[in-house]
Amino acid sequence: MIQDLPPRLPEVVVTGARLPPAAGQAAFSVIRLGTDDLRTRQRVDEALATVPAVSLFRRTSSLAANPTTQGISMRAIAPSGAGRTLVTLDGVPLNDPFGGWVIWSQVPTESLSGLDIVRGSGAGPYGAGALTGVISLRERDAGSELDASIAERGGARLAGSGGTHVGPVRIVASGLYETSDGYVPVRGAAAGAADTPLDLEVRSAAVRADLPVAAAVLSLRASAFEEDRGSGLAGARATASGNLLSATAAVQPLADRPGWRLQAWRRESDLANTSVAVSADRASTTPANDQFETPATGWGVNAALRRVIVSGVARVEWELGADARFNDGETHELFRYMAGAFTRSRVAGGETSVAGVYAEGAWTSGAWLVAGGLRYDGWRNANGHRLERDLASGLPTLDETDADRSGQVVSARLGARRDISGGQALRLAAYTGFRPATLNELHRPFRVGNDLTEANAALEPERLTGVEAGWAWTDDRASLTATAFWNRIEDAVVNVTIGQGPATFPRAGFVPAGGVLRQRRNAGTIEATGIELDGRFELTDALFLRAALSATDARVDGGAQAPQLTGLRPAQAPIWSAVAGVDWRPADRLSLAADLRWESRRFEDDLNSRVLDAAGTIDLRAEWTMTPSAVLWLAADNLFDAEIETAETGTGVASFGPPRTFSAGVRLSL
Repeated sequence: MIQDLPPRLPEVVVTGARLPPAAGQAAFSVIRLGTDDLRTRQRVDEALATVPAVSLFRRTSSLAANPTTQGISMRAIAPSGAGRTLVTLDGVPLNDPFGGWVIWSQVPTESLSGLDIVRGSGAGPYGAGALTGVISLRERDAGSELDASIAERGGARLAGSGGTHVGPVRIVASGLYETSDGYVPVRGAAAGAADTPLDLEVRSAAVRADLPVAAAVLSLRASAFEEDRGSGLAGARATASGNLLSATAAVQPLADRPGWRLQAWRRESDLANTSVAVSADRASTTPANDQFETPATGWGVNAALRRVIVSGVARVEWELGADARFNDGETHELFRYMAGAFTRSRVAGGETSVAGVYAEGAWTSGAWLVAGGLRYDGWRNANGHRLERDLASGLPTLDETDADRSGQVVSARLGARRDISGGQALRLAAYTGFRPATLNELHRPFRVGNDLTEANAALEPERLTGVEAGWAWTDDRASLTATAFWNRIEDAVVNVTIGQGPATFPRAGFVPAGGVLRQRRNAGTIEATGIELDGRFELTDALFLRAALSATDARVDGGAQAPQLTGLRPAQAPIWSAVAGVDWRPADRLSLAADLRWESRRFEDDLNSRVLDAAGTIDLRAEWTMTPSAVLWLAADNLFDAEIETAETGTGVASFGPPRTFSAGVRLSL
């Protein structure tokens, strides 16, 4: 039950500058993960994967995923490398300004106090990018935690977060270092000398200062990250780096005054990514592309004014806000490798921007909660360019300047919730949202193995419409929730197959044997119907069970753009996914946990010709409390060494996720 806000704060407690969760959030599909859920996972995306409605692209976590495939989406509607979900940290977007992906190593789990997963399109305060949902991370305010661990195949990790007061100012800092020799993704007889480990080295650090300024709190934050990883093929590597600065001021809403938030942020990122062509016998590779730098900058501002009015048994909360985001960047590459050297160069990029205003409101009275919002956005793509030169002569072989394009989008959401007898509640919601194409999708062609994908500067924003109904039941020791939904994405950005190798194509050039040529296109619509079930049961004080199931039947209507896709499933979108777990404390100092994750088959490609088989894993973890502040833990991930297919080439060679991995560590908490 939502409680009335107190007329005044009993004491001043300096925490991060943020507004509390909006009252209307309970009318929509929200899953909250707390510190206990995050503590047993070393990566945020792996914690998110315990929710079956969350789709990691290519089934690969940030332990092994190339930066360009660290996309995340909801409900298996249409996963993509860019992701169709907005990820924020205390309101600041974490999606890359060039590609939309999220470098998860920039936010170690130890630095977070929790997160909210909003399933379904987010209008209101979320805006552009929140097509299939929002993941809202909250940085830690209090306490300290340090985790040090080692793992098989040269794995080592040290991460921590802590805070202290310097006079009236609270300082919160976090850091991460991780390294691994990695594993070879192609296994058995199919592997050749060209197949190499997915090694990894990452660093990240952040510091935040919270300053009381009259009734407000001002938070100043700076962070940076850097990662270097192998791509699983000889000569193919990826490095990503970036930094983020933000300033946020906020005043909490009270019964006798409104609250507000002002925020500004600036992000810089860079990516270097080399790709190779693989010989038919996988004995060797040939350089195919050297994306030696991809400088990009994103910055934005947002503001919100919130008011709470309590009159008798009714409570009204409204919020007015505005935000704007600006991105610019370009890729610098060498390509067309011939006679032992690259013969062409490419510079391609541009600018994107989106700005909007919104109004949100929530009314609570007795058992009823009604919430909704309306949003208006304008988007613009500008200064798009692509210049390719012959390195020997210096003359251009392709010189394109894209016309500036712009448009407007109106989005909205409306939800209602009613508490009924016996701890039950019913809710109904409808929503719309949109996602503009990223600079990467608009301007940069890319290569994976022998497959080429062309950019498309004419891409329109994707738009989603959805409705859902939910039921929930809770008591002191158990909870059950069920949600049924229908979503429709119009102008869905899909990598559409337009040719097969060996052949030479305009703009794209030569596609080797066994490879295909694709282009990003607004390929008609995607409709998805699904259900989500979640149950948690505390059988005794020492035994806790949990289980969740998600089923999404998503289908493509390619229309005139891609009629060959009509009736097929989107790539990388399984129908079924399920998770289950048990936590058992057989003794005061000993805790045991087992987690199961399973999903049905998914398709690697748009034509559904490359099948990734159904797969399941079991993870085990044991913790021994040595002192009130020190815990020793042991873990076995993928205990039965299941082969989890993550990709498949046109010649049928499959790549797999991590094999069975044992690890051990110590966690210190204050």
